[in-house]
Amino acid sequence: MKPWFRSLCGLVALVGVSTALAQDDAIKVGPDDWPWWRGPDFNGVARDQRVVVEWSETKNVVWKTAVPGRGHASPIVVGTRVFLATADEERNRQSVLCYDRQNGKELWRQDLHEGSPAGRLHKKNTRASSTLASDGERVFAVYHSGDSIWATALDPNGKQVWQKKVGNFISHWGYSASPTLYRSLLIVATDHKAGGKLVALDRRTGEVRWETPRPQAPTYASPIVLKVAGKDQLLIAGADLVASYDPATGKPGWSAKGTSTECVSTVISDGNAVFASGGFPAKETVCLRADGSGQVVWRVKVGDFVPSQLVHQGHVYAVLDNGLALCWKADTGEEMWKERLSSGAFSASPVLAGGHIYIPSESGKMHVLRANPKKFEVVAENQLGKEAYASPAICGGRIYQRVVAAVDGQRQEMLYCIGE
Repeated sequence: MKPWFRSLCGLVALVGVSTALAQDDAIKVGPDDWPWWRGPDFNGVARDQRVVVEWSETKNVVWKTAVPGRGHASPIVVGTRVFLATADEERNRQSVLCYDRQNGKELWRQDLHEGSPAGRLHKKNTRASSTLASDGERVFAVYHSGDSIWATALDPNGKQVWQKKVGNFISHWGYSASPTLYRSLLIVATDHKAGGKLVALDRRTGEVRWETPRPQAPTYASPIVLKVAGKDQLLIAGADLVASYDPATGKPGWSAKGTSTECVSTVISDGNAVFASGGFPAKETVCLRADGSGQVVWRVKVGDFVPSQLVHQGHVYAVLDNGLALCWKADTGEEMWKERLSSGAFSASPVLAGGHIYIPSESGKMHVLRANPKKFEVVAENQLGKEAYASPAICGGRIYQRVVAAVDGQRQEMLYCIGE
């Protein structure tokens, strides 16, 4: 354990944690929903076993609808509705959109912030890159506005329930971390170069239940709660560190040196070990024991900066930012195969559904690979629009994908619902 990390154990601010957990309310989402970043089980794996693998503008498109503004946030799907974060960059306005799941009709639009965020923005980032989250009763949005990170809760009709300043933020290349849900808590990361924090808010009221300081580094990864080594762990990579926290209290657990300074990729796990990846300035994928020791099992000097990875049936699958696809044995790091995909750069994260890996390239081509450790196998390549940075949501036998098209010579974001 790093000395600075050990010292945090005495700095965690606990504000009514026992009360928050005593008032724990159920997360009311269904088996056919995709309610937050990385899907229902927080791992990029869809529960659907039968999902279409081929489509085009004229084949297997259930509906499509125009999306105002710009964003790289993925859609979330809950009940009869699809929710999406977006930003009007000319008016500096950040909003939440709601669509009918069956036909794509826009049901409402709620503007949350207006005014220029302070600091620069990377050309591959947007003012709406954080994916929303929903507990089935509220929709949660996290945005960088002004010099701060803000969390907002909306009811199903778009009415604001609460809004809370989570922390200050100094932008290096913008903000992109998505929130995660745990019991009665909404957990948000505010990492930045002057030192951010992890903050847990009560889902019903927005009250702070705990907060934990983080290192001083410009990093962008989303926190995630996974059950690993027999217990719930809040995991995040970045600042040259892979770290575990108690999601109920924010108390630091184990940590280990790994990945890189700047990370966007989300940590994954097979239930025993965790796998983390980073891409700037160094590139690395690392496997660590999650039993409290932080012991390194294996490292390889290739890694994802933006896309997250997948673990499935004893193997880790990755598509790097430059389009190189790899498969490693989860227990040893042995490389099973390595091949380059056909369409340039990637920023979206893959989703596994029905034994297939779905991942769109930045040029809008959705690659469908078979999750086969024995050989690299492309099942289909499907082009929609001219750009895609958002990760797909796959649930209820359908794929929801945000892309950029050209309409009458103008840039226009679109949301597609794909299925038989």
